[in-house]
Order: sequence, then structure tokens, then C-alpha cells
Amino acid sequence: MPASTWRLRSDAWEYLRFAVKRLALAGEGEDALAQDGEVPRSLRALETIEMYWAGFGQRYVAAIGELLEAGDYKTALDRIGRVVNRLRADISDEPREEFMDAEERAERVGDADPRPRFEVLVVDETTEAERDATRAEGLRLRSAADTFIYEFVIVPSADDAVAAILTNPNILACVVRPGFTEHTRQRLSRDLAESVQIARSEVAPGSAPERTSLASVQRVLGLADTLIALRPELDLYLMAGAHIEELAGATTRRFRRIFRREDQLELHLTLLRRVSHLFDTPFFTAIQDHARRPVGVFHALPIARGGSVVSSRWIRDLADFYGLNLLLAETSATSGGLDSLLAPVRTLKKAQELAARAYGAKHTFFVTNGTSTANKIVHQALVSPNEVVMVDRNCHKSHHHAVMLTGARPAYLEAYPLNEFAFYGAVPISRIKQMLLDYRAAGRLDEVRMLTLTNSTFDGIVYDPERVMAECLAIKPDLVFLWDEAWFAFGAFHPVTRRRTAMASAQRLEQRLTTDAHAIAYREQQARLFDAEGNPASDAVWLHERLIPAPTSRVRVYATQSTHKTLTALRQGSMIHVYDQDWGREAEEPFHEAYMTHTSTSPNYQILASLDIGRRQVELEGFDLVQRQLDLATSLAQAISRHPLLRRTFRVLTAHDLIPEENREVGRPMPLRDGLSTMWEAWRTDEFVIDPSRITIEISRTGVDGDTFKHEHLMDRYGIQVNKTSRNTALFMTNIGTSRSAIAYLIEVLVKLAEKFEDTHTQRDPDHTRAITEAIDLPMPPLPDFSSFSDGYATDGVLPDGDMRAAFFRGQRRKYVEHVLPDVLWARVAAGAKPVSAGFVTPYPPGFPVLVPGQVITPEILAFMRVLDTREIHGYDPVRGYRVLLEETPAVES
Repeated sequence: MPASTWRLRSDAWEYLRFAVKRLALAGEGEDALAQDGEVPRSLRALETIEMYWAGFGQRYVAAIGELLEAGDYKTALDRIGRVVNRLRADISDEPREEFMDAEERAERVGDADPRPRFEVLVVDETTEAERDATRAEGLRLRSAADTFIYEFVIVPSADDAVAAILTNPNILACVVRPGFTEHTRQRLSRDLAESVQIARSEVAPGSAPERTSLASVQRVLGLADTLIALRPELDLYLMAGAHIEELAGATTRRFRRIFRREDQLELHLTLLRRVSHLFDTPFFTAIQDHARRPVGVFHALPIARGGSVVSSRWIRDLADFYGLNLLLAETSATSGGLDSLLAPVRTLKKAQELAARAYGAKHTFFVTNGTSTANKIVHQALVSPNEVVMVDRNCHKSHHHAVMLTGARPAYLEAYPLNEFAFYGAVPISRIKQMLLDYRAAGRLDEVRMLTLTNSTFDGIVYDPERVMAECLAIKPDLVFLWDEAWFAFGAFHPVTRRRTAMASAQRLEQRLTTDAHAIAYREQQARLFDAEGNPASDAVWLHERLIPAPTSRVRVYATQSTHKTLTALRQGSMIHVYDQDWGREAEEPFHEAYMTHTSTSPNYQILASLDIGRRQVELEGFDLVQRQLDLATSLAQAISRHPLLRRTFRVLTAHDLIPEENREVGRPMPLRDGLSTMWEAWRTDEFVIDPSRITIEISRTGVDGDTFKHEHLMDRYGIQVNKTSRNTALFMTNIGTSRSAIAYLIEVLVKLAEKFEDTHTQRDPDHTRAITEAIDLPMPPLPDFSSFSDGYATDGVLPDGDMRAAFFRGQRRKYVEHVLPDVLWARVAAGAKPVSAGFVTPYPPGFPVLVPGQVITPEILAFMRVLDTREIHGYDPVRGYRVLLEETPAVES
């Protein structure tokens, strides 16, 4: 697997240290060095990589090479040790200082500086002396009073700038000087070279450079657009000499400020000031200030300031366990520097505005009771009774409940089933388009209000939101979109994954709709889709074409995310992101009413503070953390696939297993394993892709089911938590807190378990083994599609929507409901009856409602439920059976 650059850099330096220490101890000469081909290869790789990082650089690597050639291994080892210890200081799971020897601790002291460090990219063709002068000037301007420190990374070309941005997550700002060249002279790896090429060809639509009289201005603007598209959190500055006035007029959208070359002090102060803005956490700071203030509490909350705890003889262990700061920060106040979540005007308002900036939204709202509530807020704000909501049948139960509460009529979309693994995939665009076309043909398209999909799914299948929204808007230009990104909050902070987030897709779509090229393509396609009389072509034509929306289409996009699931936040910390062109005109007031409806008047301030500081983290180091997360997951998959014992016991499921062939173009089973450029190409072209941070392994060869594997073997025996299993799979997820040590421990545990399972199979009677294997391999009944709403609750008997709310409330009245045991219900269905579910029935796993109120219970559903071996089924009573609506009897005329 081509390692990501941070991993390649770290491993190359670590290997050099190991190899050179061995040579130094042995006292061997040039022959031994020549025999170890990895040393010169590592040096060559590092000579390129170090150009894109501050602190050491290419000359440092070259000097080490010269020392090795001269046989001065001790001096070379000292220099390599300085780099290794700098890298270790930035990697949380490397050995702590108390585990280092005296030499290692001494080497670290020279680089010790407690202040946060970042790097600034300078793009300009310069001489070696000029680069030294720039770095020296930066050091001269550094002051002991500065909160942060930075170092310069200086590259000569646009290619090198892109390579640096892609490989060095420590870069938080970029200074562009017009003297840069276009192409690199470095020997880039194939993967990095292809990634640079893709990045430079992929400027966001609508952001092409303006026409100016200077060719150099167009070059500068083109590079700026590329860098912004890759890392929107970067601050770009322009430093120029001549023509600065014309540059200022043409670059205001891209650059925060323009400097003349002599304005080094102003640049220095601006860089520090801007990072301080990213570092700012207004609500977390307010909570800290409140905790430090002496306050008299004559309000609610006895626990505030620890009042009911620290003086107690019986519960002081609460303060011992959680710490006094938690209690000091607990308050019901909304003044004194704090704020009200329901009507924020100060610190919370600013914290939410900063979050909107970080996630690329126009507006962001904090939610302290989870994404289930966030989903209900959005549904209530946007949907009215009897409007149709097209919704993935396999979505989280909160969407089904939200549709019921609003009185909307759900039209369920079917995801493709993965029957072999007992869970669903995602909804193909062809099915979504077909449903819209069906509503158009029936004259009911005006009733369709919103489409809601889960991106990514629980099992890591990711849509292309820009394509879905564009093609749907081509059929219904005012459709509203809700993307449930509960498991995809991290996606906004990596150049490749960002493109498939709802907010980035909305921004790109909005920009695309304004371009002349789009307008021309739209007119050309309309001539194919409609005849001269304005009659639409057949559905087959509409399904075959990749539809182009009208330039007048409205971009109305909402995303809900469980920030706590994949980023730093306390449990239930969630956000709602809004990118709605009609926000002020149509949505703002209903949204705030819905927000008031579902938001507590006593929100948890600790959750809010964690959302605020988590935003700081992802803006300052999100790219680094997400890249590591993806890389570690790929390492795990690679280890399982290569280890002889593990691959006999477990099978890593890839895109070939989880995505139908017709929904992918790149064709590689695990694109990131082939390099960032291959992953990038797949995420640009394929209808569905797999989130690389999720590794699903098939476990049928262990002889145990997924639930047993999860609880008895992983958790109870080894303390390893996994979020989800199916009958024959287990899902492992990496996150931004996962370390290389944790991956190593998991691999070690899997090897021990594989040995145990193999030993058990060896000792067991062959007939017994065969029986267990046949039981595990017994095919599950197909995952059941949504059957239909019963005649009493279906809207028209032709299209799939129905009145779920009426069925739900009827099902809450005991006199309209009976409980029926499975065998009795099965007999009724076999005799031709069509019983109707009185409520939601949701087994975990798979975690979606198999039955909803008003739905007809079919043999396929009962067959699926009969073989489920899950511990948890909401809405089903194992003693009394299913809740079924009694048949309605017509009123007797008098």
C-alpha cells in the first residue's frame, strides 16, 4: 500500500535511525552501507518529502547522506535523532518521555517549545540564499510574547504548492508571490504526482480566474482557486511588488490581504492574528471564565458550583471522579458572559458562526440531544402535513418518527440489498429519479417536498450528493434535501472526502448553476428531453441521461451530523448545517419554531463547550487527524488480508462486495490501498464509494455469529468495542482518536481469536463442525422491501406514500389494537389475510424499521423476522407478539 506522506516520512526517518544505529554499533564501513539498499532509498524519498515540511529541509537530508558516505555514523545518528524526536512530539501514540533513554530525552530538549506550532507555505521561485533570508527574518520577528510560533515552507512552483498542501497538514496559511513557476522539478512518487495533477485540474466550477490585463494575475488566481478547493481552512495572502493595485482589485475573493514584499512585520502580525481567530473558542472560554468567578447561586441547580456535592458526606466521590471543574462550570445562567441556546446573541452565536465557517455552511446550529432531535427539527421546519417526503427505507428511525410527527406522507425508497451480509446498501440514483418521474406522470409532483438520505450509511456507503441533487432538481427544481451525515462529520476535513459532504456539494452546485457552460449544456439537454410541443421523452431517456438542472433551480440543502460520533464532542453533541438559498425568505422562521419545539430550555453547557472546542481542533488539525484515521483503517485491512491465519478466518469486505458493479467505475476493491490518487478518482466518478475508515469483516468461518463475536469474544475477553455486527459480519471503525498502537492491539487480538477458533475446529468432531458451519452459512431470507401501506392508509393505491401518522395514533388506542403471536400471524397471512402493523418494529441489527404504522405485514417480513437472532427488537413483545390494528368496521346506518 502506498503510505500517506505523513506515515512515509515518519517511517523513513525511524528506519534510518534504526539502520544507522546498527551501523554505528557495529562500526561497519561503506560496504555495509551499500549492501543496505533501504538506506539510500529512504534518503532519496526524504530529500523530496522534506521540501514540503519546515524545520529540517532538503539540505539537512543531503548533509546526513554525506555523513553516511564518510562513515561518520555517530554524527549522522545525532542528526537523525533530532528529526525523529520532533516527529514523536507530534504523534500522541509514540513512546512518552518517561520511556525514552537518556540520549533520546536529551535530543528532545533542543526542540522543546510549549507553544503551538504551525507552518506557512511560501510559493515563489527563489535562490537558496533568499530562502535562508526569509526563514531568518521569520525567526527575527518571533517574540517571547507570541502565543503561537510558525516556520516557513518555501517551494518554487504551483505543482510543489499543491503537493505541500496535500502532504503537510501543519500548513495553516499560504503566501503566494507571482514569481512562482508552474511545474515541479522534484521526483514525486507516482501517487503524489497523479494527485497533484487531479487537484490542479479540479477547480471548483464558477471560480475560474477573472479576465485581467496581466497573465501573471490569472496564474495567481488559478493557483489560489486550487488551494482553496483543496483546503478551504487555509488563509491565503498575496505578496507582490509591481501592479499591486490591479492585483488588489482582482483577488479580494481569494486572498485575505495583499502585502508588498517589504511588509514582513505586517505579514507576521497578520499570520499570528489569523491563527488566533481559528484558535478562538468563545463559548468554551466563557465557561472557563464562569468557573473561575466567585458566584452566589440563588437560582436553579443545586449541583451548580458543586454546592450539593462538595459539602456532602455521602456523594463527594462524584467530585473526586469527575473533578471540581465540571461542577464549577455547571450553571443555568445565560448571562455573565454566557448565552442562551434558544436565543443566542453573544458567545454561543459566535461559536455557531465559527462552526458554519469550518463546515462550509451558511448557518450552523448546535444540538445537545443528538442527531435524532436534529432530524426532527429539520423535518418539522420544512415539511407540512400531507406533503410527500421521499425517504430511504433503511434510514435511522428518527426520520420515520419525524415524518409521522409532521403528518407528512412517506414515500419509501428501496436501497439495494446485501442479503449475504444481512444489511442494506444505498439507494441508486435511478430509483430516486424513477419515483420523481412517477409522481410527475401522476400529476402529483407538486406534493413532493423533500428527499432525505443517509450519507454515509452505517456500513460506510457514501453517496455523490452533488450528482443526486443536480439530477433531482432537473425533475423538480424546488426540491429540498436533508442529508443525514451522522457518521460523516469528519468528511469535511479531508480534500477527497469533503467533495461528498452535503455542504461542499451544495456550494459546488450553486457555483455551477451560475456558469455559462452550465446554461449551454442545460439548453442542449432540454432539446433531447422534450419534443417541439413540450412533451417529455420517455422515462428511459430521462433515466439514461445524467440530468442537468435548470440554472434557476434553488439550492436548498440541510445536513445533520452526530459530531460526537466521529469528531471531538461529548455524547449527544450534534450540529445542523444549512445551505439554503431561500433561508431568509421561506425557512428561517419555521426553522426557529421547530428548534424551539425540540430544544431544551436547559441545554447541557458541557456539550456545547465541547462542540466549540472540537471545531477549533478540526480547523487547526482536522486534515492531519482524518488522514491518519483513513490510513490506519487501510493498514488494518491490509494486515488482515496478508496475514496467513487471519485471511483463513476473516474476510475484509471491499467495494466489490458492498457496491454493485454498475454503480462504480474505477473498479478497485479498496481504492485508498492503491494510493490517494486512486481513491480521489473513485470519489470523483463512482456513484457510490466506501468510507475507508470503516472496515467490515466477514466472520462466518469463525463458527460464531456476529453478536457472540462482538460481546463474548471482543468485548468481554479483550475489551475491544465495535459498534455494529450483522449475522456474519463485524464493523470496525477508526476515528481521529485511533492510534497505531490501538491498531496493533486489534490485530494481535484477532490473531489470538483466529488461533482459538482454528484450534476449536481441529478438536471438534467433524460432524459437529459441519453442522455448525451449515447453520452459520444457512442463507438469510432476502431483506424485505417495504410492502405497502394498507388500503385504509395508502394515498391513492398507485404511488407508494401513505398516511403513517393516522395509523400511528390509531395504534396508540388499546381498543383498536390486538397482540398476535408470530405463529398465529403467520397462519393468518398464509390464509390470505393482510394484517396491518400498529407501530414501528425495529430490530437491532439491522437497525431500521422492518414495519411502520399502517404497513401491510407480508410473508417475506415474517420470514425475515423469524430467523433474526438479535437481542433487541423495539416495538415487538416476545411474550405477546406483534401489535396489529384491528380491522375497521363501517358505521351502521340508522
